[in-house]
Amino acid sequence: MSEDVRLVAWVRGHVQGVGFRWFTRAKALEIGGLSGFALNLGDGRVQVVAEGPRKGCEGLLEWLRSDDTPGRVDGVTEIWDTPRGGYDGFAIR
Repeated sequence: MSEDVRLVAWVRGHVQGVGFRWFTRAKALEIGGLSGFALNLGDGRVQVVAEGPRKGCEGLLEWLRSDDTPGRVDGVTEIWDTPRGGYDGFAIR
């Protein structure tokens, strides 16, 4: 049985104005079973919150750290938590 988790990641770099949130949502949908959102922050970072099976969240985090993302990722900081629920699919905020 797969444990459900909550991933909160803050992505630094040139990640706004390059379709980063859209591609993050597309990747989450491709992985499947994830809900949450991607949000531009005022300081230039993108916050990604994903809830679902640990394997799916780990896959999304791996993608966020890869060279496959739009723009340029300089670093990703993440925390793991227990799911809070309340998300309808994966949204761009």
